[in-house]
Amino acid sequence: MKRLLIVVDYQNDFVDGALGFEGAELLDERIAAKIDEYREAGDGIAFTFDTHHKDYLETQEGQKLPVPHCLEGSQGHELYGQVATKQEDLDQVFFKPTFGSSDLFERLVNRQHIADGLGTQPFESIELVGLVSNMCVLSNAVIARTACPNVPIIVDAACTAAPDPAMNEKALDIMEGLQIEVINR
Repeated sequence: MKRLLIVVDYQNDFVDGALGFEGAELLDERIAAKIDEYREAGDGIAFTFDTHHKDYLETQEGQKLPVPHCLEGSQGHELYGQVATKQEDLDQVFFKPTFGSSDLFERLVNRQHIADGLGTQPFESIELVGLVSNMCVLSNAVIARTACPNVPIIVDAACTAAPDPAMNEKALDIMEGLQIEVINR
């Protein structure tokens, strides 16, 4: 049984682009090292990409227009820094238009059903790293917890962050309250 590392939205627009924030770039080396650790152990690696199309910018009258970010095909949509060099063809990739990935959920649920039939667990553990802790990391951690209820779900606090440090801490508290193990806090 292998572990699974999910790198959540470590994309240019969240590090130094449209929604970038100070300190996000400091995660690059840590996340890259974690990817190397998982790869060397023969474990699974998945990447989520916040993904929007140009029609995302269109809005109905009276609705707030979101900050354009992670537009498919743009530099902002690509992975950041060293992490960008770590993605390989065999890695699972999930493009998502919102905080949580429904495709990731379906994949994890399928793995759980197969494991149930074999009387085992689909993964030794599922670990999440990336951005932003109080939005996409939190959402995908809940998805992993829901899809694989008996698998340890881990979030590495040293490999996630938010623009507001107080919100980051609150998100980590919430995840701990959802029986998600937060390490390196």
